[in-house]
Amino acid sequence: MKKLFKLFTSTFYLSAFTFGGGYVIISLMKKKFVDELHWMEEEEMLNYTAIAQSAPGAVAVNGSILVGFRIAGFPGALAAIFGTILPPLIIISVLFFFYEAFRSNPLVGAVLMGMQAGVAAVIADVVTNLASTIIKKKDYISSIIMVLAFAATYSFGINVMAIIGVCAVIGIIREARLILKKEASHEFSSTL
Repeated sequence: MKKLFKLFTSTFYLSAFTFGGGYVIISLMKKKFVDELHWMEEEEMLNYTAIAQSAPGAVAVNGSILVGFRIAGFPGALAAIFGTILPPLIIISVLFFFYEAFRSNPLVGAVLMGMQAGVAAVIADVVTNLASTIIKKKDYISSIIMVLAFAATYSFGINVMAIIGVCAVIGIIREARLILKKEASHEFSSTL
């Protein structure tokens, strides 16, 4: 119960003070659950980030579901979902009633402009952390895929969904080859 409460309060806090979308909250989740609480390994968080990005829906909610389920099963997923969706729900409800006052206020506009710079910095942090993890593993195929995916998006303007689909197929093929290789090795060792 204590873990569920901690999961709820952590995701609530992250969601309440995170601006800039799902990529930002995923980075902060990594810092909270991997670096600070040590509830997960960095490799797991990297995999969950990829799944959250590929699945339909908001990246922050997808990431919360995966992280919550990994940490405390189905109750953990529920705690993480409520912790993630409650702050935006409350904030949007408040903004709904005061929208006219916020829209014309120059101070609010200046705050939002300043927050854009902070969001860009946090997203750059996410990208460098994820890329350095792949490079440290010395997984050359993943590194090449990462560079090609970036070039395809940035230089050639290829649709992100097509890139994700191709990367998913490559991942399935690589994992299937590893499984077949392990099975063959196991059969060979059992015949000796």
